[in-house]
Amino acid sequence: MNPLQSLIATGTKLWLDSVDPDLVRRDQAIGATGATSNPIIVADLVASGRYDDFIVRAVEEGLTDQQVAWQVTDHLVRTAQEVFLPVWKRTRGNDGYVSFEVDPLLEDPDLNLPHSQRVSRYIELGQQWSAGQKNRLIKVPATPAGLDALEPLAAAGVKLNVTLVFTSRQYRAARDAIWRGAQARGHLDAFKSVYSIFVSRLDVYTDKAVPGLSPAAQGQVGILNAKRIWAENGAFWAGQPTPLNQEIVFASTGTKKPGQPPWKYVEAFAGSDIQTNPPATNDAVAHSGLSFTRRVDVLPPEEVMQEIDRLVDMERLEAALMAEGIVKFAQPQKALLARVAEKRLAPAAPGRSLLT
Repeated sequence: MNPLQSLIATGTKLWLDSVDPDLVRRDQAIGATGATSNPIIVADLVASGRYDDFIVRAVEEGLTDQQVAWQVTDHLVRTAQEVFLPVWKRTRGNDGYVSFEVDPLLEDPDLNLPHSQRVSRYIELGQQWSAGQKNRLIKVPATPAGLDALEPLAAAGVKLNVTLVFTSRQYRAARDAIWRGAQARGHLDAFKSVYSIFVSRLDVYTDKAVPGLSPAAQGQVGILNAKRIWAENGAFWAGQPTPLNQEIVFASTGTKKPGQPPWKYVEAFAGSDIQTNPPATNDAVAHSGLSFTRRVDVLPPEEVMQEIDRLVDMERLEAALMAEGIVKFAQPQKALLARVAEKRLAPAAPGRSLLT
């Protein structure tokens, strides 16, 4: 059993943090059962030049830059959905999903849209991009507007992936809103929600903002926070009559501090619901020679947890990381639109199509 297979054997579902068609097929072959997309991933794929001809032809058809960008995104996600559809069928809707991020520019500080307009657009776009898509999750951020859109989206039957979750406050607000919406439906047979808890960004934050943490506690904040939310999520849904699992996605699992093993978070959450790992992290795990065992329910020592609870202001952490996260999502979307605009001036290569 290779390292990735041993990780999956602990009970973890492995999702790929990319919709690159080549990587999707490669990781599906080694056990991945889902994937996720975001503006950074799509912008990087467009920047690679692989979709230049597609973009030029869409422009020639008279589509706006926004329409072209969303056609590319939709195509990439649909292609990945086809790969994982057999998993979705085999698990009867419990796995095999690909996540589709709705417009990150709704939260762009430069646009400064009114709250009510943001909420209505999340609801409109969530229903639009989920229509007819069996194994697609709609990603909505845990911003004030995103949270307010979750109840009507869940009531409308949209399968949801709540992203940019950093704290238990955000998780509870999202979970409760989605559950209220789900109960307004006629039945719960196809009800599915996941909650993407970002991990490594918390440790990047505390390394700079909470330098007083001891060496034993520094670098453990993201792990402790995510494990606590995972345990709370399991306890909550165990008491609800939902045929499908409502799960935690451990996101931002790539290590960002030099000298840390690239599988630090992968190992910590082994045996969990879902890990959505960057391609580089999966590569490092595959070549690690490790054999993983269940660790998701193993917490740091009591004194470390007490120190973290005493010194880390989670309200301040959430505010800082949400502001940073919104910018990180808006900028790639702007870059994607700029790339499309550039292609308006480029000639299409005759007879070529890079849609597959």
